[in-house]
Amino acid sequence: MPDDRPDGPRRAPKDPERFLVRGRLERLPRRRADRDLVISYLASRTLPVHQPVTERELTDRLAALAADPVGLRREMVDAGLVTRTRDGAEYWRTHVTEFDFP
Repeated sequence: MPDDRPDGPRRAPKDPERFLVRGRLERLPRRRADRDLVISYLASRTLPVHQPVTERELTDRLAALAADPVGLRREMVDAGLVTRTRDGAEYWRTHVTEFDFP
């Protein structure tokens, strides 16, 4: 039966948890949009906005949620969600995400 709604077929809601296995990220999604969604979600769960933490502390927080915490930390920095000091000693999140709001 064709879908004749003016807005087209209904899409699945943005749910980054669908990429987690028992609450952990085993690997990043391949599709860029999904990857960005997961990175934003995990950044919001591990690091409050503008609260600096040490490299070790952030890595430990990410290790609780991801198989590759160092790679995930790098992805967060590359995506512009997290900033670090020049020497990499401290990290802080610079952007509010859609997951920061209930």
